[in-house]
Amino acid sequence: MNSSDDLSFIDILTFISDDLQKSFRSSIGEKNKVKVLTEFLERCDDDSSIAKLRTIDVEFESDLDWFNVSRPLTLAGLRGKIVILDFFTYCCINCMHVLPELHSLEDKISVESGLVIVGVHSPKFENERDTANICSAVQRYGITHPIVNDSGSALWRSLGIRCWPTLMIISPAGSPILILMGEGNGKFLQEFISAAIYLFNQQGKIDKKSLPLQLSTHQVPASNLKFPAKIARSPQGQYAIADAGNNRVLIVARDGLVKHKIGGHNAGFVDGNLSAARFNSPQGLTFIDENTLIVADTENHALRKICLTSGVVNTLAGTGVQGSERIGGCPGLMQTMSSPWDVAVFRTRDMDMSFHLDECNVPEKTIVLISMSGTHQIWGYFPEGIIWWKFRKFEPFCCVSLIGNGLEENRNNSYPQNAAFAQPSGLAMSKDFLFIADSESSSIRKASMIDGKVMPIVGGDRNPLNLFAFGDVDGKLFNAKLQHPLGVSCNNAGNRIYVADTYNHKIKVIDVETNYISTLDIQNQEGNTLVLNEPAGLCLDYEELNLLVADTNNHVIHLVDLMTLKAQPFPLDFSNVAPASETDSPPFQHKDRVHVFKTLPLHYCKKSMIRFIIRLSSELKFTEDAPQKWVIKTVSQAFKVNEPAGIIDNGICNLEMQNIHLDFESKTSEICTIEFALNLCNAKLCIAKCFLVTISTESNVKEYIPIHDVNIEVDLSNISI
Repeated sequence: MNSSDDLSFIDILTFISDDLQKSFRSSIGEKNKVKVLTEFLERCDDDSSIAKLRTIDVEFESDLDWFNVSRPLTLAGLRGKIVILDFFTYCCINCMHVLPELHSLEDKISVESGLVIVGVHSPKFENERDTANICSAVQRYGITHPIVNDSGSALWRSLGIRCWPTLMIISPAGSPILILMGEGNGKFLQEFISAAIYLFNQQGKIDKKSLPLQLSTHQVPASNLKFPAKIARSPQGQYAIADAGNNRVLIVARDGLVKHKIGGHNAGFVDGNLSAARFNSPQGLTFIDENTLIVADTENHALRKICLTSGVVNTLAGTGVQGSERIGGCPGLMQTMSSPWDVAVFRTRDMDMSFHLDECNVPEKTIVLISMSGTHQIWGYFPEGIIWWKFRKFEPFCCVSLIGNGLEENRNNSYPQNAAFAQPSGLAMSKDFLFIADSESSSIRKASMIDGKVMPIVGGDRNPLNLFAFGDVDGKLFNAKLQHPLGVSCNNAGNRIYVADTYNHKIKVIDVETNYISTLDIQNQEGNTLVLNEPAGLCLDYEELNLLVADTNNHVIHLVDLMTLKAQPFPLDFSNVAPASETDSPPFQHKDRVHVFKTLPLHYCKKSMIRFIIRLSSELKFTEDAPQKWVIKTVSQAFKVNEPAGIIDNGICNLEMQNIHLDFESKTSEICTIEFALNLCNAKLCIAKCFLVTISTESNVKEYIPIHDVNIEVDLSNISI
């Protein structure tokens, strides 16, 4: 780039950021990649072609509301820190996908070590400007870094930010040095920040001071629920509630008696019996039959099955890691998923052209439909295998994209793969139609299960690219306006679709024959208008005379009489389940885990393999089909590891490690800490074991040992090396 006089600041920053990523990707070997990053960082202070970046004064407006700090921050006060500004809005699924990447960085590099992450909430919807709603979202998504409510998007506009999510990295001197747009940049971001922390530390530019961090937790649920999401009803009238904030599913009788609590406060991805199983912010659920429930385990990016008869939870699809694939077709347990948000069941005859003596009694097969909000599509899981649309064959247990091309649009089309959705978040079946709450287009749409044709119902805009056609207007088709609806429920007898118009804090009803939507004037027991707060789920009762509404940010369920439109609380009776159990206990802290240490003679520059071998005592075994996992919790900035997390296979996992800073010296230094999460069992019970292993190395080791074995002995009461 020879001249930047005619380019805007944001264009220059985008250009050099894209150029850096291309150079990084084309470099071969870890040392060359680190060299590319280091050279880029070194020229930030004196390269005349990007001098305009050093003149930009980035600062927050005064008098904005802040979260997770005891007082407002200023970027001037953060000089000496590397600052990541995360421009996000809490409705955006892509923004939510970035949060785990930022959380991983926070775990590895503390504020005192020089990294500060600040979420700059820049709203899309009117509802998202409200501080109380943002506070609820901060708690719902477990965000712990500082966040500012830039309700007028002043910083967004002044810097020329163009999309959600956008990450802007600020140097210790206060100048922008990198910009990353969209999701999927996590690995590069970690490499860049690690190189930046190391270099600026070497130059003495990092300030080690702490910040006035204070979690915003003043909104405490008044009930046993925490941010309840969808509600489902079984054929005989029992309910399932996705208690998303508590990472669990509740099975509830018609009278509110809680029969099962499945999952618990401590999020996880664990199959097994009902007391040991773990979920991570489950959002959607549906019954296949009276005792079989399918769950969209959203933040585990997985499809789970709860069998109440056997008392077991199994994973049907998903690996626990977010994927980006938009086609699918692999067997369920090998198929990655991206934020499944809701599920519905459709049954149809196999189109295999077989001859049947009694054509009136041909058995139907089950298809689980999935709103894959992360890829803006509708997917299907096929437990039995079937020949379906256009005689396409779907293998048993496969999980595959059915409707939507993966673009984020409000595009209706007669051909399913030419249609497009914008974060589909709610599903409901009615005869041969799937009704879809398409949240980011603020519309309700339907798809034919006969041929996949996608049609408009209400809301949104005729222009498929306009995702800002939101409001609060009753009416027909595109004249009606909604604001980020999340839930739908069908009344088949009355040809009505009930809608949770989430960001308008209202429940509405659609007349399917006329495509007209109107607001329900729901009253509380005192005769006043019922005040909802971002309702996300609803469900008709067995007689279809009452509507259960998940009042998400108020942490309660309402029961609405559809004749009188009077609402009363739907109280949950937990007396039939243990008031305090392992699944309800708060997540245990780092200090409570077993922590063991091992020093290894790792070579000063060559790549080494560390092989962890877990040896179980004779009375223990690995629980069949349950995940056995490891994850890096901390890693030295001087070392590179090949994978941040993985699966333990037959008690063994391998970790490649290499020193990428040859001037790294210390007599004995900690290299990394790994967390192991095991699911074990003996003859009587299932046991979850979670422990930490810290690896250290001696300095300047010249003898090269390519493989280091670390034997970990595990019994019922002890972990040792």
